[in-house]
Amino acid sequence: MARVTVEDCIDKVDNRFELVLLAGHRARQISQGAPITIDRDNDKNPVVALREIADETLSPGDLKEDLIHSLQKHVEVDEPEAPEAPVLPDASAGTVTAEAESDDDAVAFDRMTEEDLLAGIEGLVPPEKSDDF
Repeated sequence: MARVTVEDCIDKVDNRFELVLLAGHRARQISQGAPITIDRDNDKNPVVALREIADETLSPGDLKEDLIHSLQKHVEVDEPEAPEAPVLPDASAGTVTAEAESDDDAVAFDRMTEEDLLAGIEGLVPPEKSDDF
């Protein structure tokens, strides 16, 4: 192929703008030392990149994924999801259900009214001050 044109590449990559992005990314890879898949024939890196795309020596899908990966600032890692937390009994019910009582891992909470809490707070004695300092 003596001359490469956009029409030679457009049947491999449908969008002209995407073609420019992919060819530019590939040209930067070549300038950074990536091996080329065709004969250079004294062409510059952007022309070599377009010729590689036109000759289908590189997959446009792989090139697109590599471009996206190079532009990402944070790469997400697939980690297993944490198991769901157990459902606690309804706080408004006031009583613990029979199902929750049967579980060995069920946690029982004491119920206290506001009056009981105030009476308990009033019964507390403040710590004595010492003049040791």
